[in-house]
Amino acid sequence: MREEGRGGLRPFPGVLRLCLFLAVSVVSAALAAPASADPVRLAAFADPARVWGDGVERALEEAFRAHFRTRIIGGRIMNVRMPFAMNGERSALVDGRLEAVGGGKGSPAALWPAIDRLLSSADFAAYVAALSDGREQVVIFDLETRSWETSRDFLLVSRMRAGAYPGLPHRPHVLVSGGGVSEADVYNYLHAVGRVGVDCSGFVWNALAHVARAGGVDLGRALGPSMGVPRGRDPAWYAGTGFFNSRNPNLEPVDDRIENLRPADVILFRGPDGQMSHSAIIQSVDFERGVVRYLQSTDFAERDERGVHESFLRFDPERAYLSLGSDDPSLVWEKRRRAAFLGEPDCPFQNDGLRYRAFPDLGGGRVVRLRLVERLLFESGR
Repeated sequence: MREEGRGGLRPFPGVLRLCLFLAVSVVSAALAAPASADPVRLAAFADPARVWGDGVERALEEAFRAHFRTRIIGGRIMNVRMPFAMNGERSALVDGRLEAVGGGKGSPAALWPAIDRLLSSADFAAYVAALSDGREQVVIFDLETRSWETSRDFLLVSRMRAGAYPGLPHRPHVLVSGGGVSEADVYNYLHAVGRVGVDCSGFVWNALAHVARAGGVDLGRALGPSMGVPRGRDPAWYAGTGFFNSRNPNLEPVDDRIENLRPADVILFRGPDGQMSHSAIIQSVDFERGVVRYLQSTDFAERDERGVHESFLRFDPERAYLSLGSDDPSLVWEKRRRAAFLGEPDCPFQNDGLRYRAFPDLGGGRVVRLRLVERLLFESGR
């Protein structure tokens, strides 16, 4: 879990660029437009249906966007993304397990209030001020105590500059310039001090639950009995990556040739122990342009993509018969995998394609489909 209708789809310019554009547009309108500005028209402008229509792609895009919020922090307009958070992550050198808020399984509706409380706290204000004082320094986070401190020690700063990373898994170190807080700095605080966010399967469950809601179905209520969820418990806690890799009759294995893939299919990545250790969800498959857009939550990503983000697989439309597990050079997995903090050990697989093809003797990656979602959104033609 660490990390990690067909055809006729239109290209998507990149959700982060679009979100920032919409954020600037909406904030500018709120600040500069007359009081008579129509919020309904602004909402219509940002409607995912403008790009994705009214089907499953739109529902998945709505679920994705629910994991982002626009905030003004340190005088800058920022897209704050839902961080990656998983129970037990980075616990190797601490006494006990590091628990995430909501266990990494919280919904956006449950987690954003907690994030907003963190962003409005005096501690976060002090953090922003420290990163804006114009002086180079090292920020040292302590996940065990959910705290941070700064150091301007010349030797420590010099070591960080030289790439000699002094941090530990539960005590990441970050070199900052003092020029102000960035989106990456906000992520670091929420991830390390807040320990708030969603893990990979928590995000996939959120996305599938939203799709089911769009079809008038409560996913937890529909699947709870077959998942063995006790009365009153949150089904999201029982829908880890292991659930998607099970022989549950609610799931249908999918031949992972590109021509068979559909939006809402779940991509599973295997770990060295033979178990599936990461999951992602397909948002769209453009057979004309040769692009699979899939969504995931992981901190093994580029610095500005950690947490919930979009990823792309590009393919030759005339070779859609290829399997996701193929090493054919016409399959280009654009998602690069990086250490969560600069200086930490590199990831064993540098992109999602290598990760999907890893451990072939154990079966490699696979794709599954939730039968309930297929009935709601494919057979109905929605």
